Amino acid sequence: MPLVSVIIPTYDRRSVLGRAIRSVLSQTFKDFELIVVDDGSEDSTSEYLSRFDGELTALFQVNNGVSSARNLGIKHSQGELLAFLDSDDEWLPEKLARQTALFQGAGPLFVCHTDEIWFRHGKQMPQRSYHAKQGGRFFERALERCLISPSSVMISRSLLEKVGHFDEELVAAEDYDLWLRITAFHEVHFVAEPLVIKHGDCENQLSRTVPVIDCFRIRAIEKILALQELREDYRKSAIRELIRKCEIVASGCAKRGKTKEAEEYRALARSYQDAEAESA
Repeated sequence: MPLVSVIIPTYDRRSVLGRAIRSVLSQTFKDFELIVVDDGSEDSTSEYLSRFDGELTALFQVNNGVSSARNLGIKHSQGELLAFLDSDDEWLPEKLARQTALFQGAGPLFVCHTDEIWFRHGKQMPQRSYHAKQGGRFFERALERCLISPSSVMISRSLLEKVGHFDEELVAAEDYDLWLRITAFHEVHFVAEPLVIKHGDCENQLSRTVPVIDCFRIRAIEKILALQELREDYRKSAIRELIRKCEIVASGCAKRGKTKEAEEYRALARSYQDAEAESA
C-alpha cells in the first residue's frame, strides 16, 4: 500500500489537467498513488484521462461539486497520508518529499502545508503580508481568511477521520470550513518553501463563479461555534469574525437592492451580539 494518496478533483479542466497530473508524476518521492476524480465534466476530460492508463486511477461521478469529488477520492484511496491538488494548480518536484519527511517525526494526527507561488496570465503575482503562511496554532488568523490551500495540504487519514471530511453541503468555502475544524484543535506543520504553483486563469474557479463566498464562510463559523469543546477565547474570536462577515455581506446585499437578505444577515449578527452581551 502506498504511503500517500494524491487526489485531484476536476471539472471541465481538460486544457490544464495534464499540467497538474505531470507535476504529480514528476515528484521525487515515489511512494504514492494518484487518483483523479472527474466530477461530471462535459469536455473531453474522460477521454484525456485514458492516456494515463496505468499511471493513475480515474473515477467518475455525476457533477456534485468539489467536496463530493474529493470525498469520493478519499473513499477509494489507500494511503496513510492524503494530499490534494486542484486541477488548475501544479506541484514542484520536492513537494511530497518535504512533507513526508516531516511526517516521520510527527504523531498520527498530522497536517502540513507549504508556501506557494501565485501566477495569473503567465505573470507571478505578489502576496500581501496578511496572506503569509505559517505553522503552529493560528485559529484566529484562519477565521479571517483561508490561509491553507487545498493544493498545498497533506493530512493523515486518522486526523481527517477525527475532524470529518469535506462538507458536501457547502458550495464554496469547503476548505475554509475544514481548516477551522483542524486549527481549532490541532497544530499545523508548515514547510516554508514555495512548493505549489497556483494559477488564477481558469474561468470556472469557485472564486469567480460563486458571487458571495462569505455566505458560506459564515455557515462554517456557525458550525464551529456549535462545538461545545471549542475554547472560550476561540469562541469569542469566532463570534467577532462572524459578526464582521455578516456586516460585509449585508452591506453588499443592500447595495444590490437585496434588502431582505441584508436584513437577515444583520439579524444574524445581532443575535450573536445579544447572546454575547447576556453571557458577559
